[in-house]
Amino acid sequence: METDELTGKIIGAAMKVHRVLGTGFVESVYEKALLHEFRKEGVCVESQKPLLVYYDGIVVGEFVADIIVEKRVVVELKAIQCLGQIHEVQTVNYLTATKLDTGLLINFGAASLEFKRKFRTNPSANKPFSL
Repeated sequence: METDELTGKIIGAAMKVHRVLGTGFVESVYEKALLHEFRKEGVCVESQKPLLVYYDGIVVGEFVADIIVEKRVVVELKAIQCLGQIHEVQTVNYLTATKLDTGLLINFGAASLEFKRKFRTNPSANKPFSL
């Protein structure tokens, strides 16, 4: 499955979860529902995956990725009124730490599902994003 097809499948599952549950739940509720949808479809997922951040060959930090799908896409979940640039930067930082190229930032807290595709590198120029 191509990455665009995979991200489309992830977004479709998120839309289904949002349509059924609506807004108002905490992030973990949406995460569990989304994981259930993925597993029903036979999609390989890891949730609450601890990851290390390296600098100059040493560990300088750690974080937990909400979901990693098929070892190719980082999914960062939110359940807030609206997304801000800080959430986008956080998602790109997770991509940098995992060395994965594609991420999805998904917000279940708005009236309509919000999602943004984020990339570790600029797909058209193949250069790192400047933040």
